[in-house]
Amino acid sequence: MSFPPSNAQAGAKDIDTGGKALAGFLLSGFLLALLGAILPAWGYHRDPPDFTAVGNYFLSVAVGVVAAAGLARRIMARRGLSFLLVFACSLSCVALAYLALVSPPASSWWRVAGLLVLGIGAGLLNMALFHTLSPSFQSDAAGTATMGGAWYGLGCLTATLLVAFTLLVAGTSYVPGLLAFMAVVPAIFAVIYAKSSYPARSESAQPTMRQALKDLRSPGAVMFAALLFFQFGNEWSIAGWLPLFLIRRVGLSPEAALLILALYWLFLMTGRLASVAILPRVRHRRLLLGSALAALFGCLVLFQSKNAFGAASGAFFVGAGYASIYPLVSEAIGRRFPYYHPGFFNGIFSLALVGGLLAPASVGYAAAELGVGVVIGIPLAGTCMVMALVSLIWLESKVTGR
Repeated sequence: MSFPPSNAQAGAKDIDTGGKALAGFLLSGFLLALLGAILPAWGYHRDPPDFTAVGNYFLSVAVGVVAAAGLARRIMARRGLSFLLVFACSLSCVALAYLALVSPPASSWWRVAGLLVLGIGAGLLNMALFHTLSPSFQSDAAGTATMGGAWYGLGCLTATLLVAFTLLVAGTSYVPGLLAFMAVVPAIFAVIYAKSSYPARSESAQPTMRQALKDLRSPGAVMFAALLFFQFGNEWSIAGWLPLFLIRRVGLSPEAALLILALYWLFLMTGRLASVAILPRVRHRRLLLGSALAALFGCLVLFQSKNAFGAASGAFFVGAGYASIYPLVSEAIGRRFPYYHPGFFNGIFSLALVGGLLAPASVGYAAAELGVGVVIGIPLAGTCMVMALVSLIWLESKVTGR
């Protein structure tokens, strides 16, 4: 005779499920940070620079993330959440293996196709993770976002260090082998999720998707989405172009530039972890303003840097400044919209992620005309836009009383 699981057993199962889902953000960061790290290994720092091709790469990943939104809903409706997780990881594995086959000197358009598939895989994965973490976001939006951001940053750091280590030890000739090796990572996650069960959660106590979309059109939600759109654009403009900027403008080697990019991810990740301890003790508006000012200062230091020390200092201020903005905004969204709907929150996050990929694409097209110095100009303008949106959100909250 079998007995129903105790509350402790059920709680342990929920924790285990949530832990695996949060760890999935490591894979998401691993996939999306790959492009910024692999560009020097593909030779895009050499003369003549083909910055337009780099812009096409980022644009292709962004299109893939957008396409994944509609595809994910169809897969979940037909096959369920567990299948979606396994399918997203498997597709990402195939994309990395394909990119290993079309590394330079193959035509860049072959890589555009592979990065499109990689973007679809990453977008499907993010959609599945947000649905899986629905209870965690309901109970603690800021804490869950911070831990997810920490795992995400760890994935970005891991991908960057793998490429830097390969260049230090073996040079660019081993890059196809590196990509084939990196394809093993999503394959491992596919096996982990295949052995786990993620049943569809009841949404009876949640609003309909129509209500969530209606809220997404409200002024407050639009401003939150716009703020994350520009903030992710700022972060990924730095992450996608910092190595090429440091190689061509400061004169660093590809290996040194990638190590400074790794420091940027490290500062961003540890800063988000530190924000967990700081949030209860510091006024949120003051912390948000200080973070934006630190990021502005870091951008200026990067623009004026002439050596590795200046570049590392700029990466510190930018990473530390950007670190707390996403957890703060996520907490504000959780207060403003007390329910949690996976499609609603993922819609805001996906819009932000698309902004994070469109910004470096725009940098590529602008750099092709104006030079690599524009890499810092776009995050500078974007950080100013974030500060303006924060002011508008504060004003709107006072007017509406929310």
